[in-house]
Amino acid sequence: MTAELLELGTATLFEASGLPCDLDPSLRPVWPGARVAGRALTVQAAEGDNLPLHWALEEAEPGDVLVVDAGGARFGYWGEVLAVAAQARGVAGLVIDGGVRDTARLRELGFPTFSTHIAIRGTGKRWRGTVGAPVVMRGLPVRTGDLVVADEDGIVVLPQAVVPGVLAAARERVAKEEAFMARLREGELTLDLYGMRDLPDLP
Repeated sequence: MTAELLELGTATLFEASGLPCDLDPSLRPVWPGARVAGRALTVQAAEGDNLPLHWALEEAEPGDVLVVDAGGARFGYWGEVLAVAAQARGVAGLVIDGGVRDTARLRELGFPTFSTHIAIRGTGKRWRGTVGAPVVMRGLPVRTGDLVVADEDGIVVLPQAVVPGVLAAARERVAKEEAFMARLREGELTLDLYGMRDLPDLP
């Protein structure tokens, strides 16, 4: 299913869901082409302290995506060392409201990383934080076990219970859009395909 989710992409999944499931667009891939889909493992970190991320690797299962609330702090919470350790554990990727560094090495490793900052400032290791408890990522609640899909367009987080329905709706949406694309290539206009000619003007 992971390959299909990545092929469908976050924009299609978001539209198909009908839910407010998109993370803040300030979370961006740190290298071009990064994309990941997997089960969320949530982490709460303190400002300038990355000890919880080290503990998270002990609890992570293959295919997990670490979703870290670090309060948007401009510190390098994650870099090459943790990425290598994560890959050895089968961790699929990282989404962090905070900073990361060693971006060239993350790209070379092929480790999908999404963050709000690139930051070289180092971190302390004083507070263990929490691993597995719900977090709020810039207004959007995320729970361990949610489905996370991230690509260059954005990041969506879906409760597992809604995934089958969203997947079915996304497939239908893609089929409909492919039919529309064929008509567009034949010269039809979006005004007609989407029925926008008769939309009323706003006062």
